[in-house]
Amino acid sequence: MKPRVSLQDSALHNGNFSLRIVPVRSEDAGLYEAQVEYRTEVHSCHVELGVITVTLSPPSPVIENELLLMSCNSSHQANLVETCWFHNKHPGTTSRTFCSLPGTLSIFHPTMSDAGSWRCQLRYSDKVIISATFNLQILGFDGPTNPVVYAAAGSAAN
Repeated sequence: MKPRVSLQDSALHNGNFSLRIVPVRSEDAGLYEAQVEYRTEVHSCHVELGVITVTLSPPSPVIENELLLMSCNSSHQANLVETCWFHNKHPGTTSRTFCSLPGTLSIFHPTMSDAGSWRCQLRYSDKVIISATFNLQILGFDGPTNPVVYAAAGSAAN
């Protein structure tokens, strides 16, 4: 897993033997064990790493008005009961929510208003809820509806 894995050597003296993985990949899911020997004692802990992936088809950035499929999957082993998608373009504005059984959301004609923060939430039969947030980028025109722009002579026009 090198060079994606590191230990914080400075924290080891304080009893922190955390493992850092950047970036996490789907294949990193599983059970991890840490063992620390101090004098004659051996301490260990087990941590299970679950991974959730959000896939865009086509990959980001998405072109405005082209079919967009967003899927969300997790390494969790229970049966998937429901997938919900939450869209909130700007914090504080009303979010849109879409829920269904399969993990894929289709947006047939994405527009600039579909860009922004999306969160997928997976609910499983064992009552576990897992979610991931990502920022959707859409390439398109987000300007005035009237394509005529006036600018004073000698000034800049954007």
